[in-house]
Amino acid sequence: MTVVEGVSVRETAVRTLRAARAATGQLVGGLGTAFQALGVLLLSAVAAVTAPAGVGLLLAPLVLRALHALARRERERLARRGVDIVPPDPPPVRLRSALADLTTRRELGWLVRHGTLGFLLGLLGLLLPLCAVRDGTFPLWWRLVPEDATTTSIGVGTAHTWLDAVAALLLGVGWTAILLGLGPGMARLQAAPARRLLAAGPDTDLSLRVAELSATRAAALDAHATELRRIERSLHDGAQNRLVSVTVLLGAARRMAARDPAGADELLERAQSAAEQALAELRSVARGILPPVLADRGLAGALSGLAADCGVPCRVEADVPERCAAAVEATAYFVVAEALTNVAKHSGAGRASVTARARGGRLRLRVEDDGRGGADEDGGSGLTGIRRRVAALDGTLRLTSPPGGPTVLEVDLPCGG
Repeated sequence: MTVVEGVSVRETAVRTLRAARAATGQLVGGLGTAFQALGVLLLSAVAAVTAPAGVGLLLAPLVLRALHALARRERERLARRGVDIVPPDPPPVRLRSALADLTTRRELGWLVRHGTLGFLLGLLGLLLPLCAVRDGTFPLWWRLVPEDATTTSIGVGTAHTWLDAVAALLLGVGWTAILLGLGPGMARLQAAPARRLLAAGPDTDLSLRVAELSATRAAALDAHATELRRIERSLHDGAQNRLVSVTVLLGAARRMAARDPAGADELLERAQSAAEQALAELRSVARGILPPVLADRGLAGALSGLAADCGVPCRVEADVPERCAAAVEATAYFVVAEALTNVAKHSGAGRASVTARARGGRLRLRVEDDGRGGADEDGGSGLTGIRRRVAALDGTLRLTSPPGGPTVLEVDLPCGG
C-alpha cells in the first residue's frame, strides 16, 4: 500500500509540474499577442480621439486590418496549444460596415481584455519563474552580491546573514507554489476571452456547420473504406493463404496415403497446423471488427487489457459508470490501442497513462507518455487514421507533443454515437 501511495504521489507531482510548465508556455506565448493587442488598442484610441479632425478616419482601415490579423494570429496560437476555435466569416474592413459587424465588435471586446488582463497575466507568467529561480537560488550566491544589494526579487530587505538568505529561499518556494497552484488557472483565464469572443457567434451562417458535418461524414466514409480494405487484406494475405495451403496438403496426403503412410501423416500434421493458424487469423480479424472484450468486460476492462499488453508500464484510470454506444466504445478502444502501439514503438517512453471519463453525455480519453515527443500526423504513426475515426463520430482530437515530450492525446466523443 505504501508503494502504491508513493507512486501515486510521484505521478501527481509529475503531472503538476507538467501542467505548470505548459501553463507557463501558454502565458508567455499569450504575452506576445497581448503586447501587440496593447499596441493595437492604443492605435484604436488614437484613431477614435482624432476622428473628428479626420486623421482617425485615415487610421481606421489600418486599425481594422491589424485587429483582424491579430485575432487570426491568436486563434492559430491557441490551436497550437490544443484550443480549437472555429473562426467566423471574414469580417469587413470598410469602416461603415465594420461598425455594424458583430464579429468586429466581438474582436474589439477581446482586444480590450487581452491587451489589459491578458497582458498582466502573461507578464506574471514570465516573471514568476524568474523570481522563483532568483530567490530560490539566492543562498548559493548571496555572498557575491554587494552589501547594500536587496535580498529579494521584490526589492525588499538586505542579506547580512545566512538567515536572511534562507528567508529569500522561502520566498522563492512561495513563488514556485503560486506558479504550480495558480499557473494553469491563469492560463485558462488568459485564453477565456479568445474562446468566447473569437469563435464564430451563435448567429453565424449555418453553412459553416454544414461544411464541417460534410467533412466529418466524408472522413467517416473514408475510414469505413479503409477498414474494409484492411479486413480484405487480412483475409486475403492471411487466412485465405492458410486455407489454400490446407487444401493442397490434404490433397497431397490423400494421394500418398496408400504408398507412403508415414509421409501422409506428416502432411496431415502440417495441414492441421496450417488450419489452426488460419483459425487464429480469422479470430484476429473478427476481434479487429468489434473486439468481444468490449461486450464481455466493458470499456474499462478492455482498456485495462490494452494497458496490460502495452510494451511500457501503463496506468489506467477509467470512470465510465454507464455504457456508451457500441460504435463509440469501439472507436475509443481502437484509439487507445493505436496510441499505446505508437507509445511502445516510437516514443521511447518509460511510462504511459490512460484516462477515460464519461460525463454529461461525453466520453473523454487522455493518453499521455513521458517519451521524446515530436509526434507528427504526417509521420506514418496512425494519427491520421485516429483523427478520421474520431471525426466520423463528430468528436474532437487534440495532440500536444513538443520536442522532448510529453505527448498528450486527448479525444472527446459523444456517448450516444
